[in-house]
Amino acid sequence: MSQSFYFIGGVTGGVGRALAERLSGSGATVAGYARTAEDLSDLGVAKVFEADACDSAAVAGVFKEAQDSFGTPVGYAHCIGSVFLKPLHTMKDEEWTEVIATNLTTAFHGLRAAVTAMRRQKTGSVVLVSSVAARFGLPSHEAIAAAKGGVEGLVRAASASYANFGIRVNGVAPGLVETSATKHILGSEQARKMSASMHPLGRIGNPAEVASLMAWLLSDDASWVSGQVWSIDGGMGGIMPKPRAG
Repeated sequence: MSQSFYFIGGVTGGVGRALAERLSGSGATVAGYARTAEDLSDLGVAKVFEADACDSAAVAGVFKEAQDSFGTPVGYAHCIGSVFLKPLHTMKDEEWTEVIATNLTTAFHGLRAAVTAMRRQKTGSVVLVSSVAARFGLPSHEAIAAAKGGVEGLVRAASASYANFGIRVNGVAPGLVETSATKHILGSEQARKMSASMHPLGRIGNPAEVASLMAWLLSDDASWVSGQVWSIDGGMGGIMPKPRAG
């Protein structure tokens, strides 16, 4: 069994695919799970398990299957989430519940399964995905901000709980990244330009950029890094852009 096995939740999404390709390209064994299994062997993914990330038993089950096939993962990345924009006063209860379940509860399930497995080997690294919306006030982002704020809380608390087991827990907080989940936001050229202009570096991010940071956090190069959430947002959450001419 490989000594460098990585498991990815949401491996069929934009960031999940980019991360899988990057990790497998470095010689690691990579597998993952998604709501619908796909053949990602062209990206170097050994197997995609099928599981509903909102179902804790299903997530625990695919972790066990993955361990039986490839060994205990040295790293787990949780790339599952959604983008939901709606003002708080117009939001239905079921919409709120779905956003929290998709973005926060799934992270809890994945993190719990990962640290349960990694505790036995007394080493491991986990990376969760937050959002610039959790740390920078944006209109109509109340639900996603609350969910991703919860993800950041998980990062900090779990990193403290499992440090004695040699397990590192970190997060990344992207700005707007072009994936299938953001198509509804970037549906027109005007929307794309407006979204790009909100980022001081003047453009939308791409999955490979987020995957690069996540791969580093999973690696031994980040062996003294834990309990941190790293912004990767084109400067959006930290700096004020100069007005653009014209």
